[in-house]
Amino acid sequence: MGALLDAFGIQTHLLIAQLVNFAVLFTVLWYFLYRPVMKTLDERRKVVAKGVEDAREAEAALKDAGETASVITRGAETEAEGIVARARDEAGTERDRLVKDAQARAEGIEKDAEARAKEEHERVLRESEKEIARLAIMAAEKAMRKA
Repeated sequence: MGALLDAFGIQTHLLIAQLVNFAVLFTVLWYFLYRPVMKTLDERRKVVAKGVEDAREAEAALKDAGETASVITRGAETEAEGIVARARDEAGTERDRLVKDAQARAEGIEKDAEARAKEEHERVLRESEKEIARLAIMAAEKAMRKA
């Protein structure tokens, strides 16, 4: 085999030395260059994957927040409608109560006015009777003076 290698001009001790040099260079490059580069790439891959996962979670949280907001909004609208309906009912009840109170006051004022008018009428009648009695006495006195 040595003759074959010599025929091609290959020297075995140089070939072995080059193989050893290549192995040393390969080991040094693999240890000091390939491993750190692969470690950095792996870390970046993890960071990118975490960023993608965080973005998915944020998107899901945003979607949930939107749904929650719409549910809360619908609940608030329903509650507001209920409050407005109760306020209308209470306003109607209050209006009816005020109308009844006003009617009761008006009836009271009317009765009071009728009572005052009746008292005034009776007072005027008494005064008229007194006046008639006085005039009758005066007429009788005058008639007696003549007679």
